[in-house]
Amino acid sequence: MLCFPNAKINIGLNIVERRNDGFHNIETIFYPIPLCDALEVISADKTTFTISGVAIPDAIENNLVMRAYQMIKADFDLPELSIYLHKNIPLGAGLGGGSSDAASMIKLLNDSYSLNLTNEQMEKYASVLGSDCSFFIRNQPAFATQRGEILQPVELSLDSYLLVVIKPSIHISTREAYHAITPRKVDVSVNELVKNPIDTWEKTIHNDFESVMFSKFPFLHDLKTILYSQGAIYASMSGSGSALYGFFPPNAKPEFNIDGCFVWSHTFNFK
Repeated sequence: MLCFPNAKINIGLNIVERRNDGFHNIETIFYPIPLCDALEVISADKTTFTISGVAIPDAIENNLVMRAYQMIKADFDLPELSIYLHKNIPLGAGLGGGSSDAASMIKLLNDSYSLNLTNEQMEKYASVLGSDCSFFIRNQPAFATQRGEILQPVELSLDSYLLVVIKPSIHISTREAYHAITPRKVDVSVNELVKNPIDTWEKTIHNDFESVMFSKFPFLHDLKTILYSQGAIYASMSGSGSALYGFFPPNAKPEFNIDGCFVWSHTFNFK
């Protein structure tokens, strides 16, 4: 069985406090985008895992897809599998590619082998693997709080806008990014700010990681400036980076000839 795990972007990201368990409480809007990997599972005599596309440096047993399979297999009588993952979503980008792969594996196993898990049960499994994994189970716009695993549906549609994602050859460690942040409370939640017209977001909706990462990697600030110079209505870094994105009017034709960068664009109509 085949599926296509998709990426996400963060609209706003506030780091509000450090937790006693070493994690951070955040608030952000997760929004799914149709930049996808491909994941296939086939029953086999022996479990194998093959990866193509974007190179993944981690050992096979540490890959979130394999961890998801082993976790579900511990509770259910699953067969040995031939697993194939084609990576297209860049790594170290803040786009949630690994988390999406893991959540998609859980859903794929549930559908393929009639495990009859509810969304809530799959979200509980997914939350073990990563803070944003749970989001990809329902894969709908959501206001995320605590570590990112507490999700509230959001009525938000960005249909008809042109979305451009730019990922430079800068890899940012999420753990290191969090260590560099000083948490702060916010006066107005991003969940409220996102209800306002998109042309107000530039002045009101921010990603706390930008100030730290832009100082460390000035090229990221340059990319955001380029997005706005090309006519973006709203531009931001996604997650802890290093990918940046911009929303443009539907008929816009921005041009990005930036050496060493992955550039992806799509006129938004993702369901």
